[in-house]
Amino acid sequence: MANQSIRLIRIAALVSTIALVGCSNDGVGPSGQLTGPAGQPLETFTAEQIFERGEYELSRKDAETAALFFAEVERLYPYSEWAKRALIMQAYSFHLERNYEASRSAAQRYIDFFPADEDAAYAAYLLALSYYDQIEEVGRDQGITFQALQALRVVIERHPDSEYARSAILKFDLAFDHLSAKEMEIGRYYLRGQHYGAAINRFRVVVEDFQTTTHTAEALYRLVEAYLSLGLLDEAQTAGAILGYNYQATDWYADAFALLDAQGLAAEVQGDNWLAQIYRQMVQGRWL
Repeated sequence: MANQSIRLIRIAALVSTIALVGCSNDGVGPSGQLTGPAGQPLETFTAEQIFERGEYELSRKDAETAALFFAEVERLYPYSEWAKRALIMQAYSFHLERNYEASRSAAQRYIDFFPADEDAAYAAYLLALSYYDQIEEVGRDQGITFQALQALRVVIERHPDSEYARSAILKFDLAFDHLSAKEMEIGRYYLRGQHYGAAINRFRVVVEDFQTTTHTAEALYRLVEAYLSLGLLDEAQTAGAILGYNYQATDWYADAFALLDAQGLAAEVQGDNWLAQIYRQMVQGRWL
């Protein structure tokens, strides 16, 4: 008799779950409040049932509504295991919806509440993505890029053995290259306007701070251009020397060599300027 009662309870729970998940109603009542089928309040359903409704909305590609159902699990059953799972799913759903601020908030709460949980690495990765995926949308404002780099570094350093570390490293390198590209873009703008001092400052940042990016060779060539335009021959020759040592096979070196040669100059270290110091460090390994 007891076994039969247990089976009846399980069947009733299953029917209730199917009704909640499979109903055609979008789950939003007339007042904008989430409901179950036939307007039933969500308080009458279990955490698991509401969670499954969130998964159902995700399967329908309605990430916004899914996030709301996952939020209800957290609200109605705050100390349950389902609430923990719903929190990470909130972060994921909000990210799909490109609601990056809400995704970041949910991910950060997960990290704060469950720092040692196995999904903490994924929460940290989602938080980083909430910055990274906005990089191309922010124009010249690079604050988001710096925040993405910082958040990606957390994933790399705190979760080095996670499945997200490799992706974080790749995105870190791309974001770093993005910063370098922005410096180059601004430097070229100044160079075209013959604002040579301002252009040199931008290219110097690339050479000093972004040496591992793909833009260093061009930055050195642009320095040759700018310094020749100012008549600062020692700096121009030294920039050419660094370019020749590290990027001799590139078109940037061929073009820089042509510019110097046209003025009877060689690509060699001259004087004791900041580029000569870079040469000593980069080529000769001398730091003093």
